[in-house]
Amino acid sequence: MIRITPLILAVALFMENMDSTVIATSLPAIAADIGTSPIALKLALTAYFVSLAIFIPISGWMADRWGATNIFRIAIGVFVLGSIACAYSNSLPTFVFSRFLQGVGGSMMTPVARLVLVRATPRSELVGAMAWLTVPALVGPLIGPPLGGFLTTYLSWHWIFWINVPIGIVGIVLASRFLPLAETRIPRPIDGLGFVLCAIAFSGFIFGLSVISLPAIPTVAGYAAVAVGIVSGIVYLGHARRTEFPLLEPKLLRNKLFRSAMIGGLLFRIGIGAFPFLMPLMLQLTFGLNPFESGLTTFVAAIGAILSKFLAERLYARFGFPRMLTTTALIGSAFLAVNGLFSPETPYLLLIACLFVGGVVRSFFFTGANVLGYADVAETEASQATVIAAVNQQISVALGVALAGGVLELSANLSGDGLGLADFQIAWFVVAAVAGLSVIPFLRLPPDAGSNVSGHRAKPLPRAEAIA
Repeated sequence: MIRITPLILAVALFMENMDSTVIATSLPAIAADIGTSPIALKLALTAYFVSLAIFIPISGWMADRWGATNIFRIAIGVFVLGSIACAYSNSLPTFVFSRFLQGVGGSMMTPVARLVLVRATPRSELVGAMAWLTVPALVGPLIGPPLGGFLTTYLSWHWIFWINVPIGIVGIVLASRFLPLAETRIPRPIDGLGFVLCAIAFSGFIFGLSVISLPAIPTVAGYAAVAVGIVSGIVYLGHARRTEFPLLEPKLLRNKLFRSAMIGGLLFRIGIGAFPFLMPLMLQLTFGLNPFESGLTTFVAAIGAILSKFLAERLYARFGFPRMLTTTALIGSAFLAVNGLFSPETPYLLLIACLFVGGVVRSFFFTGANVLGYADVAETEASQATVIAAVNQQISVALGVALAGGVLELSANLSGDGLGLADFQIAWFVVAAVAGLSVIPFLRLPPDAGSNVSGHRAKPLPRAEAIA
């Protein structure tokens, strides 16, 4: 049961994470078919992320109210319905609405899946279980572009949505058969004002970053949306201090391990969030590869992420969270910077090897960071923790894409030569530097931090040092 639970959850999350990027290479074909432009169709990408931002904060309350397993199955069903609606869309408004509906389902899948896993898995086995759940988040965005290009080229763009139907049905059946029985709990009173403020804050921030990085409408609207989101977030923090049961509990960040995992994960994911955006674009614009070829090249990083799960549990038990997270953050950031040294003359096998090692290291990091956040979180606060973690993930990925896009645009404008390899190199070095800052929160942790989860026991100090 312990092994099959994360596998079932991972299948659903793979579907969601893959779908969030799969349409990127299919935009021109979809736009031509429904009679609009690829630039306008990027609103569909934005609609999906806005939907996630609005409904993720309430997913924890819904899981407590109606049972985490029930909400997880419903989320898969809504996601499948949104996929069917996308396949049948014949205009820009219907396609944007369909993607928004998909986002409603996706907003529940990630935080509720983590909640099911945390509640169903003994803390001592959480590292191994979370390793399986981390893989889809890394593999999905990498396999999405090549799969989308393949289906669009050799079948039709509709198949990038039809494939979700059988996967979703299997996921619902397996969840009903093997996941723990839906356990309803007495939820905190619903914070209506908090929900509105969070919806405005997160959707405004993520919508604004999406517009800034992928301008489908004037960028001034993006900056205005970011400003509105930040102001709403500040207002929400004031509201949360005065409310007995806020929608998202800021007091959880007083937990040192949870706070370190959130801050470190945010900084590292900003760099990693830029990878699916920068790498295919660099390979296509400066290396001369087509979308399918560039997707196949980056897929090796996904293979590395899959293989890493077999060692994650042992390594965290051997070295502990602080040492492993610090080491993997530094190595992972270094391999992001290495991407800035690639050129069309780089030996293909060397490029592949670097992407593979980078995928392995990133998977190690996220497995540990995701688990560390729950090490000292009480079971009654697990739903709040999973929601905050999911919001943190979406914001960091949006920041990563916006940062990479902004650096590319600024560098190209300063050079005046158009977008070239040098601009990509600068972007890689910048996002790698931001990711490298993620080591700071982990350096301040004691060596045995989270040992109740990792099983690591720090060596005792020598007697003389202990007395001193």
